[in-house]
Amino acid sequence: MNRILLFLATNMAVMVVFSIITSLFGLDRAIGQSTTSLVIYAACFGFVGSFISLAMSKSSAIRSMNVQLIEQPTNETERWLVQTVHAQAKEAGIGEPDVGIFQQSSPNAFATGWNKNNALVAVSSGLLQNMSREEVEAVLGHEIAHVYNGDMVTMGLLQGVLNTFVIVFSRILGGMIDNALRGNRSGGGGGYGMGFFLGNIIGNVVFGFLASMIAAWFSRQREFRADAGGAKLAGRQNMIGALEALKRGTTQNSALPEKLQAFGITGGHLAKYLSTHPPLDVRIARLRAEA
Repeated sequence: MNRILLFLATNMAVMVVFSIITSLFGLDRAIGQSTTSLVIYAACFGFVGSFISLAMSKSSAIRSMNVQLIEQPTNETERWLVQTVHAQAKEAGIGEPDVGIFQQSSPNAFATGWNKNNALVAVSSGLLQNMSREEVEAVLGHEIAHVYNGDMVTMGLLQGVLNTFVIVFSRILGGMIDNALRGNRSGGGGGYGMGFFLGNIIGNVVFGFLASMIAAWFSRQREFRADAGGAKLAGRQNMIGALEALKRGTTQNSALPEKLQAFGITGGHLAKYLSTHPPLDVRIARLRAEA
């Protein structure tokens, strides 16, 4: 699963759970009607949800993708993989990431972690089987660039801001629905009835989905920077070759769900707004133009 999609999904789940807990236990009532209190509450819970997701990103990725960490290389390929990742990390000036492999026939790779000195770089078995070492090295450089650029932390900060707005707008929607069901009467619970509870949950899902579109747009911009970083670490032609190889692999596995296309994702009309990666042709063209 794509590291950003996994992060966004975890974040949304955390937000919905927080919303249910605060509503069921009456924590919403403690906020009162003050706009300042609402914003402070929203910011606190918004950033908490985001950073819990960030802290869980590495372990969640290992579990969800069944990544086998390479603690002691057992063959020449594993030794080369670990040495390449660690050499690139040293060149980039970051701590040595954990390195792992997960079983998947299509070319795939991702990097995740809560900071640049405690990251994970994982590749699929299909990547190692279907790409040349020069192309694999470029893919690894791309992922190391993500770590060096602090993309997961930056995404965590952005998601914290988005979560704040999601919480505020969800509470506003909940209040509007509750008042409408009560016939605009404010008595009997101060606008915190079942309508508020349901509206708040619906708002978290709907506004959270819209926030995910913004986060996905931001992720697409970061992919161009990671491509440039991969080109610097492994060579521009190798980076272009890796994207072209991935394009061939994606075409051959067109039925592969988008969430499993971690290194490059394309999709239909709606998918382009939810895609965390720009089209491969656009990325290749950008690299060639920068040569």
